[in-house]
Amino acid sequence: MKRILLSALALLITAQIAAAQDWAKERLAKSPRHREWVTIQHNGRSVDTLIVYPENKDKRPVVLVIHEIFGLSDWAQELADEVAEAGYVAVAPDLLTGMAANGGRTKDFSIDAAMEAVSKLNQTQVTADLNAAADYGLKLPASNGKLFVVGFCWGGGQSFRFATTRSDLSAAFVFYGPPPSKEYLATIKAPVYGFYAGNDARIGATLPDAIANMKAAGKQFEPITYDGAGHGFMRAGEAPDATEANKKAREDSWTRWKSLLPK
Repeated sequence: MKRILLSALALLITAQIAAAQDWAKERLAKSPRHREWVTIQHNGRSVDTLIVYPENKDKRPVVLVIHEIFGLSDWAQELADEVAEAGYVAVAPDLLTGMAANGGRTKDFSIDAAMEAVSKLNQTQVTADLNAAADYGLKLPASNGKLFVVGFCWGGGQSFRFATTRSDLSAAFVFYGPPPSKEYLATIKAPVYGFYAGNDARIGATLPDAIANMKAAGKQFEPITYDGAGHGFMRAGEAPDATEANKKAREDSWTRWKSLLPK
């Protein structure tokens, strides 16, 4: 009986996630901003990447967007559009490029298959993909040469880890993702800003050590936890059925995030 209940719960969660992608896709379709897909090549690998441009007359910073464990879903693409709406060049690589059948990417996976594939991605490949996407973005005529990174869920952990490998990073924004191992923190040069959910014991349990280890390494780490919010509140807080806690966490996070980015 317990197994049946767990299976039913898993199906319910999957259905909720799928539904969220529908409204995100509709919002993205209504966006007035220019977006384009490019194929970035490096070391014999190709990475399909979404670029969304802000409606500004001046050159703007690049924000590298790292998707959740669900891959570059409709919501992840819509989030990239919101980054552009805020005035930044959004560069969102699909790290599942080439991983699906017949060389497909996120859109060619089921939700469960995407989660499994993302969880098994080779970290060296992920770092190379992110560096290639960042380099591409910085070379765009619309870029002013400043680079930021943001990630959510699995991508939140990757954004924290990316800060250990990228010396020209201006800042890293970590949304409910785990920190890298203690021994890697010494190489971080950019400030790291964390956004965490109060009702997220799995990730919340990593915070005390992350704070202590970053302090011991002499690094800037400023985490904030939003009471009552659940893991994934940036997506869940935007959904039509959002709880008040998730909605407020998302709104407050956006306000803070924008205040930390250059005007």
